[in-house]
Amino acid sequence: MKNALLRTPFSAVALALGMLAAAPSFAADTKSVAVTAIVEHPALDAVRDGVKAELKASGYEEGKNLKFTYQSAQGNVGTAAQIARKYVGDQPDAIVAIATPSAQAMVAATKSIPVVYSAVTDPVAAKLVKSWEPTGTNVTGVSDLSPLEKHIALIKQVVPAAKRIGVIYSPGEANSVAIVDSLKKAASAAGMTVVEAAAARTVDVPTAAQSLVGKADVIYTPTDNNVVSAFEGIVKVAQQGKLPVVAADTATVERGAVAALGLNYTDIGRQTGKVVVRILKGEKPGAIASQTSANFELVVNPGAAKLQGVTLSDELLKTAKVVSTK
Repeated sequence: MKNALLRTPFSAVALALGMLAAAPSFAADTKSVAVTAIVEHPALDAVRDGVKAELKASGYEEGKNLKFTYQSAQGNVGTAAQIARKYVGDQPDAIVAIATPSAQAMVAATKSIPVVYSAVTDPVAAKLVKSWEPTGTNVTGVSDLSPLEKHIALIKQVVPAAKRIGVIYSPGEANSVAIVDSLKKAASAAGMTVVEAAAARTVDVPTAAQSLVGKADVIYTPTDNNVVSAFEGIVKVAQQGKLPVVAADTATVERGAVAALGLNYTDIGRQTGKVVVRILKGEKPGAIASQTSANFELVVNPGAAKLQGVTLSDELLKTAKVVSTK
């Protein structure tokens, strides 16, 4: 072996040493966290970034003692299943699955690797867990459950005379169907009705919005990934039809919603990251109950309101945490 090494050309030895020097240096106790999302849009991106920020704040830093992997399914459930199979093969210490379709794909793919879902409205309806209590399985997570009664109250503040709430949703997403069912009950209790507009694909969203013109007094957009991904198409219809848009995702206000009452998705990501840290430190996911957040914020956009035919009251503007003028 010694003679073989001596016969090795100097340039080859130098190249090998250079490659070793350039390779990432990981600590012996490096942890691996694999993150996936069904699609990329501001809210889900904020969850991913929040997870990463919380890991770093807890001492897990990429390139030092953390291997952090991220893949988006680009809105395709088939791709979500492929990513799930890849991650199972990679055997990370924990997997974070952002949004319902990605979480469902991961939970179907593994019963042993810890899976932490995030930004899933109703994990029970999505069949990720059997209840909100600790499950004893490999799954736990953080929900972005919407306060529908508060959303209806906000709709009445934006459009006081509103009686018909138009809702755009994906019929193939379990959480979206659950939201619409709950919205009907909440609306009925408030003396209002719900007009449904199903959009199976992102490209169907503008057409669904157009179908609500003349049939609804306001458009309500839940935290539905297809809907949020095509939000600009809804805004265009809303401006042309003078049909105000009230949303559950605060990030859509800068994109043209009149108002939104929702969660800060960076905070959801950090809350999710705290759960991941507990798992990396030895806790079993099945011993950790599913969580929600109560940190809601109101965001309004007076400029969008004007374009969509309404004027926001001074009272509403004063109670808003953030006012967007875009």
